[in-house]
Amino acid sequence: MTIRKLEPHLINQIAAGEVIERPASAVKELVENALDAGATAISVQLRDGGRSLIAVTDNGSGMSREDLELAVERHATSKLPVGDLFNIQTLGFRGEALPSIGSVCRLHITSRLQNAVDAWSLKVEGSEKKPTIPASHPQGTHIEVKDLFYATPARLKFLKSPSTELSHAVELLNRLAMSHPHVSVKLLADQRTVFDYKICESLQERLAQVMGSEFSQNALPLEMSRGDITLKGFISLPTLNRANATQQYLFVNGRPVKDKVLQGAVRAAYQDFLASDRYPLLALFLEVPREEVDVNVHPAKTEVRFRDSGLIRGTIVSALKQTLAGASHKTATTVSFQAVQAFRPEPVRQPSLTGYTPSRTSYGSVQQPIPRLEESAVPLHAIQESSYPVEAPLDVPPLGFAKAQLHETYIIAQTEEGLVIVDQHAAHERLVYEKLKAEMGHVKRQPLLIPEVVELNEDDLQLLKDTQTDLLALGLAIESFGEKALLVRETPALLGEVNLSGLLQDLADELKELGAPLSLKERLAEVLSSCACHNSVRAGRKLTVEEMNALLRQMESTAHSGQCNHGRPTYVEMKRADMEKLFGRR
Repeated sequence: MTIRKLEPHLINQIAAGEVIERPASAVKELVENALDAGATAISVQLRDGGRSLIAVTDNGSGMSREDLELAVERHATSKLPVGDLFNIQTLGFRGEALPSIGSVCRLHITSRLQNAVDAWSLKVEGSEKKPTIPASHPQGTHIEVKDLFYATPARLKFLKSPSTELSHAVELLNRLAMSHPHVSVKLLADQRTVFDYKICESLQERLAQVMGSEFSQNALPLEMSRGDITLKGFISLPTLNRANATQQYLFVNGRPVKDKVLQGAVRAAYQDFLASDRYPLLALFLEVPREEVDVNVHPAKTEVRFRDSGLIRGTIVSALKQTLAGASHKTATTVSFQAVQAFRPEPVRQPSLTGYTPSRTSYGSVQQPIPRLEESAVPLHAIQESSYPVEAPLDVPPLGFAKAQLHETYIIAQTEEGLVIVDQHAAHERLVYEKLKAEMGHVKRQPLLIPEVVELNEDDLQLLKDTQTDLLALGLAIESFGEKALLVRETPALLGEVNLSGLLQDLADELKELGAPLSLKERLAEVLSSCACHNSVRAGRKLTVEEMNALLRQMESTAHSGQCNHGRPTYVEMKRADMEKLFGRR
């Protein structure tokens, strides 16, 4: 077999196959170039999900005629001034984007340098570069990508529907907009404005634009520094969660990434507050020394590799847990909103009363006769409890004072601004769970009468050996047994009988994927949760006023008491204004 060098157009198409997977990939490369050029305003226009047209306009630094001609050559870049791949300060740096895009579409670039007299225009079609010509254009760059993949029809067949391709572009632009709140970003699709994010003064303002007011109203600010590592952002209260992780945004040195170490850290931090199939909403921005992270792992630059992933993971878990602990008994406002909506009555037609003809108001509702007070089935004095104070004390605690118990399950308390309804079982279950965790310390270990030998492949074996100390703290004592096996001497006493082969394999798989042995922690948490459930105040138990108030005071002083062990709220709050709206007073 004869070895030969590939033709330039084939080299470009291979590079395009690595970098340009779909229209959103091209949008990513072009917008990142605009951001690297210092743009403060970026507009993106798509047609047919980006298949027919992608147009990106920015007010960045622009390019001269010479730079424009070089920009479409392979491996030509202005973003590595010192030629050091471990000191990357820009989003793009590989010098492959424009020539790769130009090899699979019709590319048209117009650009003008600041204070330059003329703009210059260049066209590339299927890797064939046309001569540059003068053009009229303000400072910045305008790039049009037409008929994407026309030169590679096979890849064109793998594109999804225009709406699906548009959704990928929206997701990508949202991530870039989050990490650059000082830049306005606008997206138009088929002449329709999808979003128009104005320049923001703060990160929280941009997150509200992208993730919505529901998130911003229920987000906890986070900020932590550990040596040269800093972490900031916003995370949702556990009671605001989703069925998938699509609302989790992670950034490293300003670059949006999808990293298993970071995802595993988030899961570990929320482990005590959410069921395994629920996910919090968050946006985390991690800053690490550039030499400590490799951003050149993947051609599309969506993955990174940390030099010390354990330190990064520990920093994130610690920061999230500390922030969640500071939330005390708070629960998401969405819970209250849902409660208010549930109280709103459905309009129904009432039957006519004997001897009474209903009249209609101007709004079309049916008016019913108002019974006289002496005809009322419930006398007035029956709803006044002398054991409860008529007026609340001046110094009202956050969860107020108990006023009643409904169905021997729900506590009604009056607060300074309204009322709260507490699920007594869920609330006490969380209190007991937190107490059990605090008292547990290191997990008690149960020695096996006959130590069990578990065989694993070489990689899994090494992973478990490396985390031997961490596993011992969780009650699992292992040691090497030959070259391909581990000897298990002790297991967590809480777990009772365990399928050790399956457990060790699960732990090894999680260490590979997430960098943490979560299976063991989750099983221990389930046992503690079960103990808390059986030792808590049950629904159906009648409580005295003193017991109800004691429960409220414990909730106020216990971290995470706003949700049960599975992320469900332990109480809902209704403001006085909400009640006034229900009764038409507002």
